[in-house]
Amino acid sequence: MKQALEGMKVIDLSQVLAGPYCTMVLGDMGADVIKVEKHPFGDDTRTMGPYINEESYMYMMVNRNKRGLCLNLKNDEGRDILYKLIEDADVFVENFRPGVTKKLGIDYNTLKEINPNLIYCSISGYGQTGPYRNKGGFDIMAQGLSGLIDMTGDKGGKPVKVGIAIHDIAAAETAIQSILTAYIHRLKGGKGQYIDVSLVDSGLAWTVWEAAAFFGKGEVPRRNGTAHRVSAPYQGFKTKDGFILIGAANQKLWEKLCTHVLEKPEWIDEPRFLTNSIRAENVDELEVEIERVLTQNSNDYWLDLLDEHGIPSGPILSYDQTLNNEHIQSRDMILDYEHPVGGHMKTLGFPAKFSETPGQFSKPAPLLGQHNKEVLEELGYTADRVNHLMKTNVVK
Repeated sequence: MKQALEGMKVIDLSQVLAGPYCTMVLGDMGADVIKVEKHPFGDDTRTMGPYINEESYMYMMVNRNKRGLCLNLKNDEGRDILYKLIEDADVFVENFRPGVTKKLGIDYNTLKEINPNLIYCSISGYGQTGPYRNKGGFDIMAQGLSGLIDMTGDKGGKPVKVGIAIHDIAAAETAIQSILTAYIHRLKGGKGQYIDVSLVDSGLAWTVWEAAAFFGKGEVPRRNGTAHRVSAPYQGFKTKDGFILIGAANQKLWEKLCTHVLEKPEWIDEPRFLTNSIRAENVDELEVEIERVLTQNSNDYWLDLLDEHGIPSGPILSYDQTLNNEHIQSRDMILDYEHPVGGHMKTLGFPAKFSETPGQFSKPAPLLGQHNKEVLEELGYTADRVNHLMKTNVVK
């Protein structure tokens, strides 16, 4: 089956998460992604466990559908190989700290002289401009600067990091949409261009509700636990044997919740709960009242009753329960595959379901330097020349 990005050639010099996730998705959609890893040890993620037969599972999770080349870019011959790769490349992705690519001779101004049609995407912690540009930035620092840590956690509790590397993934998604936008522009007759993506900007751009509250009323987001900032009830509630989520976030759902589920029709005319805005202002009192009712029965009892009356609700699962959930599995979000070293393995599936050009798992993450010979021979290097480059530590 034909894939949407067949014919796109991507040179990936990124490592760890944001960049590799971006290029993985491009590879899932059919792009030929050549992952160029630093000589001699490769992507830093290779040092992160857990390990399966000495291969990092973390590395394998975000580097499927790529070919691997291990290249010494501090060597003139190594740079020449990269330059040859760039000649017919469509996309170049890197996540070095600003200034490093210039020192290596692989910055945008250098590479666009080789290929003016190149789409060059840089991903960094703080971006290529601004007073923080030279600071090292990981996901947790981005969460701190964007305000996410300060607004996450229980009321009255200490700040809490979001449970996943949310700024890394936000930057990856920003890079994907930006690269594809630039690619469409080029297909329409435009030229290549430079894209500057930062972890901080990407995550901050997702705080739309919080920005609306601040710009509109000067409100600074506070730690709300699971509660929503402007809608209620829309949060987690304690039951007799655990916690469930309820999202009765409009007046119709609220009235159905009161009458058909909680059997508290008098709450509809209660001054403290009269409208969504008023309920949000009195969310603490609302939570107490709702939990007085919910703690009389189990999770399953309430979830069945809420479903019966069409009120959005759901469980709060542990991650192992999530991966074993019947709905998750029915959506093909868990894929099985064979790895040449790891053997039978599992990975996450494709979140978007395309009717004509679906994502495909064509190859597992490459072993370090697995495709050296294949890629170099495509560039015109003879077998003897490839062996020489390997013996002189230009490639591994």
